[in-house]
Amino acid sequence: MAVGVFDLLHAGHLHYLEEAKKLGQHLTVVIAHDDTVRKRKHEPVTNHDLRRRMVAGLKPVDDAMIGNPPNQPMYDILHIVQPDIIALGYDQEHAEVRIRNDLKERGFGKIKVCRVSGLSEDLDGTRKIIARILEMRQDSE
Repeated sequence: MAVGVFDLLHAGHLHYLEEAKKLGQHLTVVIAHDDTVRKRKHEPVTNHDLRRRMVAGLKPVDDAMIGNPPNQPMYDILHIVQPDIIALGYDQEHAEVRIRNDLKERGFGKIKVCRVSGLSEDLDGTRKIIARILEMRQDSE
């Protein structure tokens, strides 16, 4: 299982999902609910339905679903997905030890948590892409 926002889909996302797929035979991707994105990060550029469709269309992805809104326990999705492994992206701000402890406390102690490698490309993140677009706009003015 892989998790993320996947706003403005880019090469870093594809690399993350390719690396996550290498960890097992089936890859389910949980796309962050719009309300969760608003609460934790920013206003999403694209809505969660479109983000789910985009991610579902990527070759490494076997199944894509929208995660719980922030008023529901995020770990409840594990009853549906039943993953053996949760893959974290290299730049996702998740504390692996905390996640492992949370999983153990909730009876999911057998799920492994792995952090995958990042892409060495220059534009491997949404914020980097937005910054580059703004820089190019500023240079053209």
